[in-house]
Amino acid sequence: MQDNKRILVVDDHADVVNLCKRALVAEGYQVSVAYNGIEALQIVEKEKPDLAIIDILMPSLDGVELCKSLRASPGLADLPILFLTGKHDITDKAVAFSAGADDYLTKPFDVRELLMRVRALLRRASPNWGKSQPRELVVGNLRLDCHSFRLSTPEKTVSLTPVEFELLYYMMSHPGQVFSSERLLREVWGYPPGIGSSDVVRAHIKNIRNKIEPSNARPRYIRTVGRHGYTLN
Repeated sequence: MQDNKRILVVDDHADVVNLCKRALVAEGYQVSVAYNGIEALQIVEKEKPDLAIIDILMPSLDGVELCKSLRASPGLADLPILFLTGKHDITDKAVAFSAGADDYLTKPFDVRELLMRVRALLRRASPNWGKSQPRELVVGNLRLDCHSFRLSTPEKTVSLTPVEFELLYYMMSHPGQVFSSERLLREVWGYPPGIGSSDVVRAHIKNIRNKIEPSNARPRYIRTVGRHGYTLN
């Protein structure tokens, strides 16, 4: 058994729900299902799942609005959320990550990749994750509280999502180094080679910049190195 982890699958297509459920149950997870956002909210409040897999296009309450509702709830704000959708455009992915998604997988998908991403999300949501980290990490004008996930600059203090925290913690632990998206996917979140999308890294970098950079046009803290990746000044 996967430590009795419960996963909620939300999609208005029964074939997708059944495919995900069979694969997850075979791995030892407990699985709840919902076919629209309203039903999903009721299940989440009642069962408190460990992770949610959510389609974007659904009746009643779509996946983006459902994600925003979950992130706005104090008891559910840290719930790992994986969007599973047929929308491939980068704009749609940006909307998904801005709403609070942790990861994004497009249909059709390989069940093995779905399971790998689920394991990666659950690993970093574990209560034992990060217990060996220092209380605080300071690099230049950035001060990261490793217990509260709060980041301070001379201008402001902001709260980071667990995914944003992992990414920034890793980069602050290696200041000045340049990291490709592929390397960050592998070393920060444990994705095997070839699994995961650079769009995930790009979207989370953008969200962090929106929180801390005085100007996104001229980033002060996280710089893009053309054709190589990202570095923390």
